[in-house]
Amino acid sequence: MATLFISDLHLDARHPQISRQFLDFLDGADDADALYILGDLFELWIGDDDPDPEKRRIVAALRAFTDRGVPCYVMQGNRDFLYGERFSADSGCRLLDDPVIIHLYGERVLVTHGDALCTDDHAYQNLRATVRDPGWQKKFLALTSQQRLSLAETARAGSRAHMEQAPGRIMDVNQAAVQTAMRATGVDILLHGHTHRPAVHHFRLDDRDVTRIVLGDWYEQGSVLRWDAQGFRLDGLPR
Repeated sequence: MATLFISDLHLDARHPQISRQFLDFLDGADDADALYILGDLFELWIGDDDPDPEKRRIVAALRAFTDRGVPCYVMQGNRDFLYGERFSADSGCRLLDDPVIIHLYGERVLVTHGDALCTDDHAYQNLRATVRDPGWQKKFLALTSQQRLSLAETARAGSRAHMEQAPGRIMDVNQAAVQTAMRATGVDILLHGHTHRPAVHHFRLDDRDVTRIVLGDWYEQGSVLRWDAQGFRLDGLPR
């Protein structure tokens, strides 16, 4: 038995093959100790009343999965930061704070989506502060679902344009931000997604060896971290 971690699936009706892969993944994960989804499960999440049939199908599948007895924890990402109580009730998933420290087989692990660590991207960090503001979210959620969808699609197009124009290095985490977070929490392991650059990084922090684990996205293959009493393994998933 193992604890499973995934991130950055960006589920969307325009990419049904990824949804199928996720549903197959859930069917094969009934023996897991727990499943953690570290943000960007969906490409867009405009609120818990989102009527999109594909999203409702995924939420129903999560409900069936958690009803089979596997705890599932979901963290907000930069695409799906508007999860609320209804999502949790409908899916059976528990919402996680970002960041959070979890205990895994004797290890303290700092877990985060990862976007807050990309501090070199100043434009994105300003946007993140705006959309995470409770006042902004209250106003946004008061709009009709169609208005919210239109605004979200516009924002997504703007995000793509920004990513195409910005230097690649600012899309990755800032090493100083990583070190600050790990020092502040006293952990030796940091786990995140967001950057779509799956890897295991080992480095020295002050007087100790530490590790940063990065989950991959599901656009090309799929990525899962399996962690049990013997340690962790970062795997790709076959199509």
